[in-house]
Amino acid sequence: MGPGTPLPTLLSQVLVAFTIEFDNEAEHRMDHRTTAGGPGGGSEDAPWLVSQVMWANVLQYVGADGTQVRDIHARSRTTSDSLPGLQRWGYVTIDPWPHHGHGGRAPEDAVVRLTRAGRRARGVWQPLAPEVEERWRSRFGAGAIDDLLGALVTVADGMERPLPRYLPVVHPTLNGKAAPNLVPLDGLTGTALDGPTDLSVLVARVLLGFTLDFETESRISLPISANTLRVLDDTGVRVRELPGLTGVSKEANAMATGFLVRHGCVEVVPDPSAPRGKVVRLTAKGRAAQAKYRRILGSTEDLWEQRFGPSTLGGLRQSLERVTAGGSAGPGSLLFSGIVPYPEGWRASVRPPETLPHYPMVLHRGGYPDGS
Repeated sequence: MGPGTPLPTLLSQVLVAFTIEFDNEAEHRMDHRTTAGGPGGGSEDAPWLVSQVMWANVLQYVGADGTQVRDIHARSRTTSDSLPGLQRWGYVTIDPWPHHGHGGRAPEDAVVRLTRAGRRARGVWQPLAPEVEERWRSRFGAGAIDDLLGALVTVADGMERPLPRYLPVVHPTLNGKAAPNLVPLDGLTGTALDGPTDLSVLVARVLLGFTLDFETESRISLPISANTLRVLDDTGVRVRELPGLTGVSKEANAMATGFLVRHGCVEVVPDPSAPRGKVVRLTAKGRAAQAKYRRILGSTEDLWEQRFGPSTLGGLRQSLERVTAGGSAGPGSLLFSGIVPYPEGWRASVRPPETLPHYPMVLHRGGYPDGS
């Protein structure tokens, strides 16, 4: 890997920015509930607000007459279905299901049906990705987006397996790795139907393809490595500073830190300068893990250069750098201008990001790409 921002970081920042813009617009148009207040449109059956991944990987595959869980998995190419949450949040019903939404997995032969709120949400979500893509054409220039799409299509067409339309949800019990959440190749035959491939689909698939190659060599997942592990050092980083450094939420950092503690890579100790504060610092094992992350990151990018060719990978990198300002886009940049929330949106009530994640942290908390 040559100098410059790592390829998965560039891909991640594009995907996160696209998703936040998608989510902000969905929130603006949709009846919903959040912790910030009551229903967005006053409807009594308004669902809990969720992120793009729930539509892209799950809900768009629920047919008008209902769809079996096994068919959702086969069509979406992932078993990371979030169905317990989606039932609790008001988007679907599942029958039969002995757990009644209180833990466990829905049976493969259970039938998933959209609720009335789920059908209304589908009407909001369905046109949004093409709309956001058109905004990007206006914002960055049609040539820049066409070049990016062309480069992504070339790489995506060379993938060795069909992949979901968005990244799967990160599960701490699976070390946050992607592969355990994917449908086995033999389960895809004749059932992996697809729809239009917008910018977010192509970015997600290319990023996931890179992730699978990286995680074949790494015990620690790329989401944990690229965010929390990346910013730590020997002297220690204050826990309260991790969200600002990584671009992902305190909950996402807590998940990653917990994993790193359990595996002896970091220790959490009192902050000597703040009575109730905590500091996270690398152990010797953590320093080795951080170095290994950087080494595998480079070797995976080298592998991709051999697989796809220097000109193809160079073209992809160049088109991504054009949109992300070389991976250094920040507040005031074109990339950030699209993620400014509506005044009534929940993101307007929290501190605006200073950086974007180096990898999306798509948690079970609704699937937001920064772990919110």
